[in-house]
Amino acid sequence: MTKFSDNDVVTLAMGAGGRETGELLDGIIRPAIDNSVLAQGHDGARLTFPASGGSSQLAFTTDSYVITPRFFPGGSIGDLAVNGTVNDLAMTGAAARCLSLGLIIEEGLPLKELQQIMADIAAAAQKASVQIVTGDTKVVPAGRGDGIYINTAGIGEIITEGFTVGPEKISPGLDIILSGTVGDHQGTILALRHGIDAPELASDSQPLNGLMEEIIAKGSSGVRCLRDATRGGLAAVLNELASAAKVGIVLDSSSIPVSPAVSAICELLGSDPIAMANEGKCVVFTEPSVTEAVLTAMRGHEAGRDAAVIGRTTEKNPGLVAVSTELGALRLVEIPSGELVPRIC
Repeated sequence: MTKFSDNDVVTLAMGAGGRETGELLDGIIRPAIDNSVLAQGHDGARLTFPASGGSSQLAFTTDSYVITPRFFPGGSIGDLAVNGTVNDLAMTGAAARCLSLGLIIEEGLPLKELQQIMADIAAAAQKASVQIVTGDTKVVPAGRGDGIYINTAGIGEIITEGFTVGPEKISPGLDIILSGTVGDHQGTILALRHGIDAPELASDSQPLNGLMEEIIAKGSSGVRCLRDATRGGLAAVLNELASAAKVGIVLDSSSIPVSPAVSAICELLGSDPIAMANEGKCVVFTEPSVTEAVLTAMRGHEAGRDAAVIGRTTEKNPGLVAVSTELGALRLVEIPSGELVPRIC
């Protein structure tokens, strides 16, 4: 557990989804509110409530969105706020049923922009088959709100009774499937911020609940863990899971799908695609017996058409993630560190 001094302050790196974020969570936030549900380490909480004749299993999650710029090829802060929470519920094995919507709006935001953001929220909710059922709106003085911040919380229904996924179910010998190309969201934002003309780049912001249902239908007996790779990308999420499950992970670099446009941006800016944020991609840990069926099902869905097996868990080097190089050697994949790209999701 990280120990902070009385003179330490919050830094932008603590919100970037990398090493410093983990230190903040483990050093201050989790210890203050620790409980058995929070300790499960899911993207959302799986909850069981007494009900007449049995019990009701639900999932609950929340997320906040502070992206700059607010509009970008492939989406906006509006659809991102819906898709991000829908996807966190999907990674627990639940289908989103309803969301709350919290808006913190800065004085001076053009009403035309607000109307477009709300239209994007409505369209994304309709595509994900989820309703916005409650919310709150606040306005803060100019210069104190970065245009608009959005919070969404969601409740979902567990799709298959008895189907549970999570880091505690990861063991050596599992295949790791990635649902599609990495780095599309962050590559798009980086191109915009640096004024790079890259018309072929677009964010991958999309709901994953339909894809999750296909995964469960084809491989529920052998699917061990689901996780979306957002801030910190594939590198952050796999390091987190390897550490939690006490397994090693070995990736095949040639099998990780990366679009030519993202590869070009990474080469230009010196970035690593597997450390870049995504907003519509997930990793799936499967027993080898169901891998092919799950992979086929994913490729038949629009959100998983580029799905690929990218690696495997191992009992060697628990807690570490490595990736093969073109020369056949292994390179350690570390948790991203530093400010990375702030205000990206």
